[in-house]
Amino acid sequence: MSDRPTAARKSFGHIAPALAGYTDDVLFGDVWERPGLRARDRSLITVASLVALYRTNELPFHVKRALQNGITRDELIEAITHLAFYSGWPTAMSALTIAQRVFEELDSERSE
Repeated sequence: MSDRPTAARKSFGHIAPALAGYTDDVLFGDVWERPGLRARDRSLITVASLVALYRTNELPFHVKRALQNGITRDELIEAITHLAFYSGWPTAMSALTIAQRVFEELDSERSE
């Protein structure tokens, strides 16, 4: 593992350096970079998994990442709507609230 100051190292490396290293180097440095799927596809899969598993803590980060990886807002909302029928209404409603908050934050940043 490298010691370069990357996202996880900056966020929680001071308290969990090994986990930060695995996050930066293995998860985002290896798994996310594998050639079998495009980053866009990985983002859609990840967001869907987080919605279905009700992992609301990680969802804002991955909604932003999905947008950066080329998934549109409309596609994210459509995925959440679709998941309501497979993962449950409460998971979809929570995800919708989170997505709306992320969209508003991004809009606010753009208008500054």
